Amino acid sequence: MLKIIFAIIFVYISLFSFLEPAAAQTTVPSKENNNKKKQTDQQTKTFPNPLGEGMKSIPMLIGRVISAILGIVGSIALIMFVYGGLTWMTAMGNQERVKKGGDILMWAAIGLLVIFSAYAMVKFVIEGLTT
Repeated sequence: MLKIIFAIIFVYISLFSFLEPAAAQTTVPSKENNNKKKQTDQQTKTFPNPLGEGMKSIPMLIGRVISAILGIVGSIALIMFVYGGLTWMTAMGNQERVKKGGDILMWAAIGLLVIFSAYAMVKFVIEGLTT
């Protein structure tokens, strides 16, 4: 049951962590504005940006994807810390479970260290190449 709950939380976070709600249009155009709009539409045709108003370039998109992935990694690390802590606390003197809980905590911390140091190195290299 606990695995199912963690799976649902992981799917929810991974699917909806980087989406933004769409802005609702609340204004109703008048007839004068509608005529001006028709004239302007005939002069220039523009296509909406499928990435959203804030996304103007590919590096911005890549940055958003990386931040979403780091959010997911952080959530997984939090889940692993909680799981390791619960395993350790509910060991009831069983040395094997105490060791298992400690190992989970240690490897979760090492995993976070590796992920964030890799992010820092990549950011350093990219900034060095672009400036």
